[in-house]
Amino acid sequence: MRVRQQIADAQRVVVKIGSSSLTGRRGLDTERMQRLVATLARLRASGRDVVLVSSGAVAAGMPALGMKTRPRDLAGQQAAASVGQGLLIERYDALFAAHSLVVGQVLLTVDDLTRQAHYRNALRTFTRLLQLGAIPVVNENDTVATHEIRFGDNDRLAALVAHLVRADALVLLSDVDALYTRHPSEPGAERIAEVADVDDLEVDTSRIGSAVGTGGMSTKLQAARIATAGGISVVLAHADDHAAALAGDDVGTVFHPTGKKRSRRLMWLAYASQAKGDLVLDDGAVRAVLERKASLLPAGVTAVHGDFLAGEPVRLVDPAGSVVARGIVNYDAADLPGILGKSTHQLVEERGPEFDREVVHRDALIVKLRRR
Repeated sequence: MRVRQQIADAQRVVVKIGSSSLTGRRGLDTERMQRLVATLARLRASGRDVVLVSSGAVAAGMPALGMKTRPRDLAGQQAAASVGQGLLIERYDALFAAHSLVVGQVLLTVDDLTRQAHYRNALRTFTRLLQLGAIPVVNENDTVATHEIRFGDNDRLAALVAHLVRADALVLLSDVDALYTRHPSEPGAERIAEVADVDDLEVDTSRIGSAVGTGGMSTKLQAARIATAGGISVVLAHADDHAAALAGDDVGTVFHPTGKKRSRRLMWLAYASQAKGDLVLDDGAVRAVLERKASLLPAGVTAVHGDFLAGEPVRLVDPAGSVVARGIVNYDAADLPGILGKSTHQLVEERGPEFDREVVHRDALIVKLRRR
């Protein structure tokens, strides 16, 4: 029960709700939205910070465009989102206004969380909105996202936002009431009340998402893995149980934090950044990085792949090609081949004091946290 109490006491909470929990046959389900908003308003009135990650733009736009099923083509999804996003934020604005609260719409793309400059801009926006007492309402910017550059579901987006805003808890609300020992439709399926480590689970996650949503249980477990690895408590519950879940009651499934709170930069590096290349390490360098938490020096690098500049993220791989860590590199890719295998002392003597630096400093390096 300790984790449930942590969720109940969390000072900053990210709440994610899925499309199927917000919409009905005629579009947005105002009564259900109203109940959720009332609960979040009470949290805000108690002095807690609330960030709402809300799906529903595509589903909200479908009825207005005469669509009976979620469009499969990207253009159709973008058209529905462009109509529905306005309807969605307008509804939230009116519902929160009834509690004297202001909402701020934050539409994000993958670039906003994978590029450092965009990431910092997003952080500034969230920080200021929360300082001003507003409720950030977040969604993926489906109108401009492509198949190649999109989160694909708001579960992962919510986990990354939770890291960005340094949340204490992440609440995932959907039409699924909990994680079960087997497929919920099978006889003998039992609710799993607590999960100590997502990676130790052996359960059936084959249940697909609803007709209007994009996520399923597998995306929720991925979100839980990302959040808990950074020290954030997670609860998965049915949307109708939102008040109980936030109060720490015995509903849904809670996931224990498996890691400690890390800097935003390292969590961005681990889960949001797009690596620009690979550095192949020898066995000694792998041990130094993983066991001694040491910086990566030129002497331990055997090969360079990719085209990157100093300050960009790269993968660190072992001789077999497995990723062991990610880091911010201190050299351009073009400059590395001539210094590989050499000690920093040797490089300083040969080329000057500007070469007295690590390829990747240990403070800008994070070992592979969990399965991804």
